Amino acid sequence: MSASTDLVQRQLDAYNAQDIEAFMAFYTEDAELAGLNGAVNQAGHGAIRARHLDLFAEFPENRADVVNQIDLGSIVMVHERVERAPGGDNFEVAAIYTLRDGKIARVDFARGS
Repeated sequence: MSASTDLVQRQLDAYNAQDIEAFMAFYTEDAELAGLNGAVNQAGHGAIRARHLDLFAEFPENRADVVNQIDLGSIVMVHERVERAPGGDNFEVAAIYTLRDGKIARVDFARGS
């Protein structure tokens, strides 16, 4: 596992544990979350933290698992399978992580049906 894929996986582990402090430690202060080819939905630690605190409260058993990934060094593309609760709503997403200075600077999401 490269340093880039290890960083993304550790971020995903913190996400699955719903450990907001560990999760946020993987993001630059000016990080952005966006829809693929769309507008930025959250910008900066405050907005990303708020989004995930809401998500963790609404879906306490939420989990994302890696199906496949492509490592291009400063860009890591991950095909993730997300399950909101065991036996509940699930979907797949392509997350394109842009890394800068050892942290995640941007994530672009493309959600499948």
